[in-house]
Amino acid sequence: METIFSAKAWATVWQYRATFLNGLINTLQSAVVGLVIAMVIGFAIGLMATSGRRGLQAVARVYVEFFQNTPLILQVCFLYYALAYSGVRITVVVVGFIALGLYHGAYVGEVGRAGIQAIPAGQFAAARSQGFGYAQTMRYVILPQTVKIILPPMVNQVVALIKNTSCLYIIGGADLIATTYNFVTGASTGGAYGPAYLVGGLLFFLVCYPLSMMAGRWERRLKARDQMQKGGEQA
Repeated sequence: METIFSAKAWATVWQYRATFLNGLINTLQSAVVGLVIAMVIGFAIGLMATSGRRGLQAVARVYVEFFQNTPLILQVCFLYYALAYSGVRITVVVVGFIALGLYHGAYVGEVGRAGIQAIPAGQFAAARSQGFGYAQTMRYVILPQTVKIILPPMVNQVVALIKNTSCLYIIGGADLIATTYNFVTGASTGGAYGPAYLVGGLLFFLVCYPLSMMAGRWERRLKARDQMQKGGEQA
């Protein structure tokens, strides 16, 4: 703990501040690419889970249960070493993208499923009565209404994904946690444990806290809007 109050340790961290910023940039890059992959997978899983076809629903359920009930860090290690021993040459960064996308795709899929199922069944019936097929119903009727429902939990998933980039440290990624560890164990920068990890935590906080507040604000607005609509219907 004494290094937390060490002026020399803080001076070393400040001197190498660009290192921490670079780690943060790498973390955000991994989060953005991982989120894109997760959104694509999650969108497919959500549609499969609500398709009404048992085969597709079973595949979606197995995918979600597997990835939600095994640790991300285990999935990262398995993917990295499985690809390495199979002869597939792939960088650590790309492994991180894929691992984050596969893992959070399960959660995004569940968010999408819950959002679609929250739409009243009458909306589906009304669309069918107008001659809409399944794809048209989803595109023009269901999904536009689903977006406002899933926004708050989706933002929470973004926050979780950003924090979970820390698991990439285990395979030697260039994320913020790995950068911080390399800093505190470096030949010329080692020893500044307290200040380095505090700065790393603060950088995560500065990114995640505003997103969490945004999600909470959206959720409160949606609840207030729903209460107003219910009040208007009762009146």
